[in-house]
Amino acid sequence: MGSQAVKLIANNKKAYHDYFIEDKYETGIELFGTEVKSIRMGKCSIKEAFIRIEKGEVYIYGMHINPYEKGNIFNKDPLRTRKLLLHKSEIAKLGSKIVEKGYTLVPLQVYFKGSLVKVEMGLAKGKKLYDKRDDIAKKDQKREIEREMKQTFR
Repeated sequence: MGSQAVKLIANNKKAYHDYFIEDKYETGIELFGTEVKSIRMGKCSIKEAFIRIEKGEVYIYGMHINPYEKGNIFNKDPLRTRKLLLHKSEIAKLGSKIVEKGYTLVPLQVYFKGSLVKVEMGLAKGKKLYDKRDDIAKKDQKREIEREMKQTFR
């Protein structure tokens, strides 16, 4: 990796709550000029987004990019399906994992790396309700311990 600046645009915290993230991949994304300008202004959301592999291509659905104010006729549909850019070998590897082991692909972050827009996607396995409860209990415990530590050092 070069020393390019990384500027976070959108983060999907819900993905970490709903899934166990096994592996992360950095992908490019196919965008139009007005969409890039809108993302540069931070007008992007991946909360409801999901990723699918269809016919050897990877697509992101439900990624919302607000229309660019000065874009007029060049603006595209804010929720249109966008293609993610990966090598064929990576797509084949991901496709086999999804079919075999019941994984899914979830978008984790959208960010600028230099002048390029990148999407970090995670190979994820869904959490069951008891897993979520377990995570919440651990967070609560950690918070309690930190609270106790603060009180003892006063």
